[in-house]
Amino acid sequence: MGEERIGRETFQMIRVNIIVEGQTEETFVRDVLAPHLGNLQIVISVRCVETGRKNNKIFRGGMTSYLKAKRDLLNWIKQDRNAYFTTMFDLYRLPGDFPGMKTTERFADPYQRVAFIEREFALDINEEHFIPYIQLHEFEALLLTEPSKFNVYYFDRSKEIKILEQLCAEYQTPEHINDGEDTAPSKRIANLIPEYTTAKDVAGPIIAQAIGLTKLRYECRHFNEWLERLENLRLL
Repeated sequence: MGEERIGRETFQMIRVNIIVEGQTEETFVRDVLAPHLGNLQIVISVRCVETGRKNNKIFRGGMTSYLKAKRDLLNWIKQDRNAYFTTMFDLYRLPGDFPGMKTTERFADPYQRVAFIEREFALDINEEHFIPYIQLHEFEALLLTEPSKFNVYYFDRSKEIKILEQLCAEYQTPEHINDGEDTAPSKRIANLIPEYTTAKDVAGPIIAQAIGLTKLRYECRHFNEWLERLENLRLL
């Protein structure tokens, strides 16, 4: 574990390395989760999943195949045995070769479905300090916790934001907004605010910050359980 000297005392810090799906999640982890966990002496390192290499250049961001993600994760684990590892991958459009994906049709409940996939993921990685996390169903579900906060970035979209609020009110929780091609969280947002598609890596984390972790955790049970698990880690 890392150490940090403050005055005459030495504090041991818990370190957690996170592989995320894209730049939006990377910024969210860095700007929203890392400061919160830092207050608990938990240091976060985050990077996008590796998707390819060419001419000694590494390309990151996007889940093109599970095997690439697994290789990237295991390589990082081998390089840093004194840290915990976790992920933040969207359930929506997980690659077909992802552990457990071929047998999830039997789960009507999204929480049971994602729990099954995470168990299979953990079994396949088979590393003691690995904590799998799959976001239900996308990062944007977090933003739909409180659609009115879109006004911090899209201040001239009050009509569309109101429609988004009405759509979200039809669901039990933001995490229940599904993985349909046209009805996934990001699709619902882009249908009303098309410019979100090209600005999500900036707009998304800003909106999440405006909503605040307390609200996000209250509305998104699966996300909260992940965060609780990270908060309660102990020194290795």
